[in-house]
Amino acid sequence: MFNRITHTGVWVTDQDEALAFYRDVLGFEVRMDVTVAEYGNLRWLAVGLPGQDLVLQLTAFDPPQMDEATGAQVRQILAKGYTPPLIFEVDDCRATIDRLRERGVDITQEPVEQPYGIDAGIRDPSGNSIRITQPAPAA
Repeated sequence: MFNRITHTGVWVTDQDEALAFYRDVLGFEVRMDVTVAEYGNLRWLAVGLPGQDLVLQLTAFDPPQMDEATGAQVRQILAKGYTPPLIFEVDDCRATIDRLRERGVDITQEPVEQPYGIDAGIRDPSGNSIRITQPAPAA
């Protein structure tokens, strides 16, 4: 039926700030950054990891995306950290967290040994939860 997942959306409070974080701090590539006049100057901003097809759609939730009341509710959810996490796999979780800390990233959980590997947490500038996971070696 379906071939693959190509995009997933991430609500962001400020697209320029989100772009700087995902591109300049995390190393994502810009896949699309266009303004669509037909939809009230909607900015279609998408980033992805080099060599990977999956795209993160960095979506603002101000009009025309949604009305102001709904946008206020989304801001509250983000501020409380109640978003489902994005999960990024790395080779070395502890080294990645050290590099992110040096870049001023909000570390929400230091690396912890888990049954599935080593796991840590960060937040993007909008408040989205991001998990950094180093898989356990295959048994």
